Amino acid sequence: MRVRRSPNRDARPAAARIELVILHYTGMAGGAAAALDRLCDPAAAVSAHYLIEENGGLWSLVPEAERAWHAGRSFWRGRERLNDVSIGIELVNPGHAHGLRPFPDRQLEVLEALLAELFARWPIGPAGVLGHSDVAPERKLDPGERFPWRRLARAGLAIWPERAVPRPPDPAVASRLLAAIGYREPADAPTRRAMLAAFQRRFRPGRVDGRLDPETMGLLEAVAGLPSGSRSSM
Repeated sequence: MRVRRSPNRDARPAAARIELVILHYTGMAGGAAAALDRLCDPAAAVSAHYLIEENGGLWSLVPEAERAWHAGRSFWRGRERLNDVSIGIELVNPGHAHGLRPFPDRQLEVLEALLAELFARWPIGPAGVLGHSDVAPERKLDPGERFPWRRLARAGLAIWPERAVPRPPDPAVASRLLAAIGYREPADAPTRRAMLAAFQRRFRPGRVDGRLDPETMGLLEAVAGLPSGSRSSM
């Protein structure tokens, strides 16, 4: 692991406990070098605890005990200001704006090893590993629909619904299920659509349209029924 300290960090609140990991893609055309420069640029005012290159190179940018500036306006399970309680990991990938592509095996292997270490150090479990789009569904798309969440789940590092039965769509019930999973309960139809798209990007990446169809309804029920404790398993 290489170290390059970002100035874009500060102290966590005294009572904060690390309980989440938020995964991002860098979303830049310039690769790791450009991403490192941005994450360490005071003018950018963004950072993450770790960056993983496509070839598996691992960088530590912010000490875990300190707060990195990666989640922005965010919400999960009734909590805002998720930078306070999370570890941010950036994965080098050009993202949607520059050609989202598969995440290489070596990059994923390093991510899996890092997650296992974080699980050992902090009260984080599979349900606590999230995408940026989960916690900011109206603003963010990363790590995107090409990120292999099912692979992480099979390694015990994320959640995944192995069985889901299509159900008749019910918007009111869907809103309650989104809130039960962790999303902010949608206040209106456009917000619900954005959240459904984020949910699909995570759990039905083959078709992300924000529509509440029977397959999505069944997946919502299945995911809401998975263990949600920080130390729970898939």
